[in-house]
Amino acid sequence: MFLKTVLADGKAEQQVIHEMKQRAAAARSDIEKTVAAVMADVQARGMEAVREYAEKFDGKAPYIVSQETIDAAYERCDPTIRTALERAAENIRDYHEQMLARTWEYERAPGEKLGQTVRGLTRVGLYVPGGTAAYPSSVLMNAVPAKVAGVEELIMVTPPTENMSDAVLTAAKIAGVDKVIAIGGTQAIAALTYGADWIPQVDKIVGPGNAYVAAAKKMAYGTVDIDMIAGPSEVLVIADYTANPTWVAADLLSQAEHDKLASAVLLTDSMAQAQAISAEMERQAKELPRWDIIRESVEGYGCAVVFEELEDACAMANVVAPEHLEVVTDNPRQWLPYLKNAGAIFLGQYAPEPLGDYMAGPCHVLPTSGTARFFSPLSTDTFLKKTSVIEYSRDALGNLADDIIALAKCEKLDAHANSVAVRFGK
Repeated sequence: MFLKTVLADGKAEQQVIHEMKQRAAAARSDIEKTVAAVMADVQARGMEAVREYAEKFDGKAPYIVSQETIDAAYERCDPTIRTALERAAENIRDYHEQMLARTWEYERAPGEKLGQTVRGLTRVGLYVPGGTAAYPSSVLMNAVPAKVAGVEELIMVTPPTENMSDAVLTAAKIAGVDKVIAIGGTQAIAALTYGADWIPQVDKIVGPGNAYVAAAKKMAYGTVDIDMIAGPSEVLVIADYTANPTWVAADLLSQAEHDKLASAVLLTDSMAQAQAISAEMERQAKELPRWDIIRESVEGYGCAVVFEELEDACAMANVVAPEHLEVVTDNPRQWLPYLKNAGAIFLGQYAPEPLGDYMAGPCHVLPTSGTARFFSPLSTDTFLKKTSVIEYSRDALGNLADDIIALAKCEKLDAHANSVAVRFGK
């Protein structure tokens, strides 16, 4: 069979999970030493170092992409693509406006006012790959939630390719990116992390990149915030006898074409479905331009696991905690309460994963490699900073004074106790 198929027996599915975890490890390269040297050099020498690395790796010094260049790219962009980007941006904006957290306050008791201020970050850096990995959809998925959250300045960095993508620059204009800087690689992340002359330090760095960019973001964390360290793409599909094999096969292949480390896994309670979907995958794959990548991905990390009950399939899905989880069953919503861990869940025959990649509205920047157990998708929350607000009257503080003093002395923090005591002559 094109798609390796195993019967769940308590051990076979565990081997599948183990191989998926090894896949994430295989994606790591021994590049930390190189990246660390560049980061440290930029921190020490600023723009001088940034310019040297940019000229070495990008082929030219960093520069600000002019508004005229961006406007010209927008006008040149294929009208069909431009319209699709504008529609996608509208859907992304609408979804994220629904979930936007806002400042709140309440009075718990007379004289006790408590609350939280919610503000967008001041400055965010967005890394956008260049060349063949230039994805305008990722610009929208990162930039629109940031602007909805109220980020004051959104700076996009992207490698200065000879012909910068019209679609990427169009997406930047549609999403409201404030500044585009032509610079790529580790030097771009370092400049945003520490600041370098006219490239300012940001509060947070988001966006996908190659292994060098991922390593640089990991090292930047703590000096600035980051979104997440993304691993290889993955989809897990739970399908029963009602699923259309042609459609499920197409959905699995849509992830396998990303790269040879991508993972496409089918969980089903029907061996006949597993066989039909596998046959469809092989038929369709041979007609796709990225056949060589798909073949390596499916051979290395593709699999079908056949269970007796779909409840067990849901249990495995929770352990895998996939980036994308499709539920293509007779009544997909009935399984939603069983599914605890996933970056995004797609319910039903007409919610294929590419719908989420491009147009539905929820962000396609999702936790991978099992990190959906504790990470959430990128959203407006990613770009917000929350601050507690406490306001008490004299009487309200007085009601708690003895308790505060007692706890402070228990911890041997007498100055803490005194801070309250002096207000009441204690």
